[in-house]
Amino acid sequence: MGMTMTQKILAAHCGAKSLAAGQMVLADLDMVLGNDVTAPVAINEFEKAGCEMVFDKDRIALVLDHFTPNKDIKAAEQSRQVRVFARKHGITHFYDIGRVGIEHVLLPEKGLVTAGDLVIGADSHTCTYGALGAFSTGVGSTDMAVGMAYGKAWFRVPEAIQVRLTGKLQPWVSGKDVVLHLIGMIGVDGALYQSLEFTGDGVACLTMDDRFCICNMAIEAGGKNGIFPVDDATLAYLKAHGAKKPRVHTADADASYVRTIDIDLSQVPLTVAFPHLPENTRTFKDVPGNLRIDQVVIGSCTNGRLADIQQAAQVLKGRQVAQDVRCIIIPATQKIYEEAMNQGLFQIFLDAGCIVSTPTCGPCLGGHMGILASGERCVATTNRNFVGRMGHPKSEVYLANPSVAAASAVLGRLASPE
Repeated sequence: MGMTMTQKILAAHCGAKSLAAGQMVLADLDMVLGNDVTAPVAINEFEKAGCEMVFDKDRIALVLDHFTPNKDIKAAEQSRQVRVFARKHGITHFYDIGRVGIEHVLLPEKGLVTAGDLVIGADSHTCTYGALGAFSTGVGSTDMAVGMAYGKAWFRVPEAIQVRLTGKLQPWVSGKDVVLHLIGMIGVDGALYQSLEFTGDGVACLTMDDRFCICNMAIEAGGKNGIFPVDDATLAYLKAHGAKKPRVHTADADASYVRTIDIDLSQVPLTVAFPHLPENTRTFKDVPGNLRIDQVVIGSCTNGRLADIQQAAQVLKGRQVAQDVRCIIIPATQKIYEEAMNQGLFQIFLDAGCIVSTPTCGPCLGGHMGILASGERCVATTNRNFVGRMGHPKSEVYLANPSVAAASAVLGRLASPE
């Protein structure tokens, strides 16, 4: 029986000629990732186990992005612990204030992940790097500790779902709508511990930003990972960002999939996930016309890339944010921040009545920079809308793409840019 892309990458990292779903393997790691929330727990376990050295100072990335700039004393203590560990072990890829970014946007931007890599991170959205043809997945902080010490991790080889894409997206529709559409079809546990493997002619019509967004939210369908084939767009991105030589794996023609899902991209509408699950999706024909909102957040590891910021600016240019709405723009990395500023996008946002934040995960996880009060509603380009995700348990989060979020900010209600 043939192998999927994911199975081939795992096989290459454990020295096996072939693997089948359900097997347990101990695989070598190309990158181990942690942030200011998860890394301190991993560091505690690393030191409790008596580990004295990391397996490779060049293959560990520590990114202070969740509660930074530090929001309180606890956040400051956590960040200091990571700084001390990074200095002690000479961690090459340590990113702090001034050179930081949201981890899942920063690592590809820095060329730290390439096609064929096996990456673990103590953050559930580590699955983002599947856009580059890598196997990447989130793990617990204990697994991160073991990964930092030994450069290895155990995996159960996942089954796979093939998602065949055809057609081309309509104007204003983006990868965010595609992945929300998919999650709406299969549910938040529809791909539980399975690999979402995207194939088909439609892949070529998706930008790299679209692919990053789609893989980022594979976990919201329960997926172990999401992964795209390596094509010319992938190779061009890797070259532009100075990534190491790619190792390209392609699925075998007789690879086994538990199911196949067909999506015609030309038929994917603007899609919004209503509270309190990403699977609770609606199109605008089913959206109430008077759903008033209090806040808009445009950013995160899902939609904080330059194209996302540009799309929001396109909608907001020459317009004003509604009187009773707070609109927060968060470029995902320092580089994106600088590019957006140099393109004059900040002036558009300031003229419209928005604020622009330094790169941070901040409001996405209810950390800081946009906490909701009881009864407040937010349209966000983030990836989760669970109860209390962005603040008070009685607040509401609606997930949407940047153009929808920007249009909603202007009209003061959930709205389409069309």
